[in-house]
Amino acid sequence: MRSFEAFLEKLIMSARWLLVIFYLGLGLALVLYAVSFGYKFLKVAQNVFVYDEADMILAMLGLIDAALVASLVVMVMISSYENYVSKLDNAGTELSWLGKLDAGSLKIKVASSIVAISSIHLLQIFMNANQYTNDKIMWYAILHMIFVVSALLLAWVDRISNVGKSSKVG
Repeated sequence: MRSFEAFLEKLIMSARWLLVIFYLGLGLALVLYAVSFGYKFLKVAQNVFVYDEADMILAMLGLIDAALVASLVVMVMISSYENYVSKLDNAGTELSWLGKLDAGSLKIKVASSIVAISSIHLLQIFMNANQYTNDKIMWYAILHMIFVVSALLLAWVDRISNVGKSSKVG
């Protein structure tokens, strides 16, 4: 019976390597997104002298938004691999934040990134308010506030759970 249990535990632990398929897929999606970013950048560069100030700000916000999304994908790929699959041996000091990102703090960082991305989208909507109905603007603002409250609640829950852990250690 013990050998069956050992086999089962090995099988379960080996299954974590299936996550690599997802991380590779995210890496390929990041390549496609980089191509899309390059296209957006060239479009902005071609129109730099045509755009008025508001259009230029909107274009820059679009590029910033893309950079935040790409950073989010990289953060999830690297820290999830580190947390669930295997330690990154070659990271060195280059990625000093790696050992500090557990599943709870990763969720908070992802939620914070979503709030930042949502903020940029909301700012773009407000700058083009004449293209949206008041109802749509209201729903975008409500959705953004839901993201903000969710991020705050995740941080609060993480803080409570860490307080409980630190009091048990001490």
